[in-house]
Amino acid sequence: MTDHEPDAREAGAVTFVNTFTVHAEPEVFEEEFARTSAFMARQPGLIRHTLSRHAERPGQYVNVAEWRDVASFRAAVSHADFQPHAGALRALAESRPELYLARLRRDGGAAPEDPAPESPALGGAAGAGDGI
Repeated sequence: MTDHEPDAREAGAVTFVNTFTVHAEPEVFEEEFARTSAFMARQPGLIRHTLSRHAERPGQYVNVAEWRDVASFRAAVSHADFQPHAGALRALAESRPELYLARLRRDGGAAPEDPAPESPALGGAAGAGDGI
């Protein structure tokens, strides 16, 4: 982590997990996702994200994104310029978006860090949007 990146362990940080089942060519999906990624990288509050393809099932992907807080995530997915990205991805894949609060974080060979402070429940996919 550099000194200009927010610490994902800050109170309020959320993890967005979106599982995709792609019904198009994987390369087409990855190209479209890259355009969505570029848009999201410009949105305030995105810390980082990773798109991963299943090792044995090429049509299965998961995107894991860390956001500074729920408000930043919701502002990004409700931005008018995001809607074309969401529509393009929906045309290529079914997705299951979920928001999570960190409860435990551990690096290899290290003791666990304290869990995040208690936060109100966010719900699952309801209100999670199609964001990355």
